[in-house]
Amino acid sequence: MPFGCGNNAPMCETYCRVCYDLHKERTMECFANLLEHVCLSGFRHAMASLNNTNWCIWGNVSGYYSSFSYCTEEISECLLIPWPNPLVEQTFVNIHSDFFKNCSSEEPSDPPPVIVFALVITPICLIPVMVSLVVLKTKNGDGSS
Repeated sequence: MPFGCGNNAPMCETYCRVCYDLHKERTMECFANLLEHVCLSGFRHAMASLNNTNWCIWGNVSGYYSSFSYCTEEISECLLIPWPNPLVEQTFVNIHSDFFKNCSSEEPSDPPPVIVFALVITPICLIPVMVSLVVLKTKNGDGSS
């Protein structure tokens, strides 16, 4: 091959050979094809093995998601293409719109008013008590304790 491969990862030589055989160079088109046939097909197959109601449970999909992310990184590194890049970012956006669009994101809510009141009023009440103790100690001239 007239171009070098990025590293000595087990699949690097294969990825570079595919690009050379099909495109005669490392191109974004080759990168896109590898992402589609290697990474995305594996991710889609893994997600198809789950019931779509389980797609929103992070514990069920985190392994597949991490593997997909690693796959995109590995191919990028092998082909000496910067990662992340617009193609990878768009691929992740597409994955989210295809698989996770119906997942609700639980945003943290405010604590109940009773808790907020207790957390606010406690320091406010302690300040006058602490000031009184300091004044009493200094008036008595007892600075030893």
